[in-house]
Amino acid sequence: MRFSWKRNLIVLWVGVFFCSTAYSISIPFLSIFLSDELGVTNHLEIWSGVSFGITFLASALISPFWGSLADKYGRKPMLIRSGFSLAALYLINYFVHDPYVFLIVRVLQGLLAGFVPAAIAMVATNTPEDKTGYALSIMSTAGATGSIIGPLIGGVVSFYTSNRVAFLFSAGIVLVSALIATFFAKEENFDRSAPRSHVSDDIKEARSNRAFMTLLSLAGISTFSVMILEPLIPIHLLDMGIAKSSASLSSGIVFSAVGIATVLMAPQWGRIGSRKGFGMILFIGLIGGGIGNILQFFVTGYVEFAVLRFAYGLFYAGVLPSVNAMIVQVIEPGFRGRAFGLNQAASQLATMAGPIIGGLLGAFIQIRWVFVINGVMLLVAAVLVKTRKLDSQIAAARSAE
Repeated sequence: MRFSWKRNLIVLWVGVFFCSTAYSISIPFLSIFLSDELGVTNHLEIWSGVSFGITFLASALISPFWGSLADKYGRKPMLIRSGFSLAALYLINYFVHDPYVFLIVRVLQGLLAGFVPAAIAMVATNTPEDKTGYALSIMSTAGATGSIIGPLIGGVVSFYTSNRVAFLFSAGIVLVSALIATFFAKEENFDRSAPRSHVSDDIKEARSNRAFMTLLSLAGISTFSVMILEPLIPIHLLDMGIAKSSASLSSGIVFSAVGIATVLMAPQWGRIGSRKGFGMILFIGLIGGGIGNILQFFVTGYVEFAVLRFAYGLFYAGVLPSVNAMIVQVIEPGFRGRAFGLNQAASQLATMAGPIIGGLLGAFIQIRWVFVINGVMLLVAAVLVKTRKLDSQIAAARSAE
């Protein structure tokens, strides 16, 4: 059967959706699981923070290694490895009764992860060049949709059954991702004859590519910008007068507003970027995201805040897909698995650092000012896009191929 990049895109979208859903199922009850099921009574906040962040740290450290293997042995084997490994680890969580064992399992989840970057690299490598930006924008909606659905499933399952049973749901859902990758994902014309590189050589090659390093920085900044607000929005809603009994639901609605905006707008930005250039979309997204954050400083009502978060999400939906599309443009096909491994490492480090720094800032200044700091950071990133002349660098890189 003739290879169809559209069919492959749909298959990988579904796989990433299930994988993202499985991960985010545990977000609503992680701290409750530690206290009620694992007996953590002292320093629960620290245990929760470490349990959350240690997975991302492990993933950041190992991602370049998996990227190297992906370029040598293929992205599909990385999908299969990650999918079945994560399914087994989520299943193990069901049987854990010791908090230290739980931390070990969380570390292993980070070390054996990699489904999402492998899927993105596979789409980037097996899609026609003129359709790559659009395809990557579509892929970004898979993770956003999963992050919306996952906490809802986790909350409902844990409420009607137990937190442990919710881990079984995670195992089953990510197992679907692994089976989809095994039987339906296709990788076309992959050359396994090239020698496998070392991570140190990959980093050296990446550092020599100025445009790629700029994009890595932008990926880290963009992810950090989202994660710095994770621990602060529920508290900010309480400051607005939201009742404590409904704070979790209100926070979920606010977080979902950005995800829904991403699902709606990311494909549109992808189409526009394919025609007008992704440098322009990246610049618009960062400007809109920066201004949207600063405007949240002035909002005092919950409804207005949720609406503004949605409007911010409409602009910000173009940022990370544009970064991924531009990485494809500045990196040769044989290096793309490693490039997205390094990109994943930068994003995971930002995911780990964001909540920590956000929590520290929230302890010393009013949370409203964190939105201003965040907005200014995104505006500075937009200036970086212009001063580094990314479009010119990408044009030069493509002409050199």
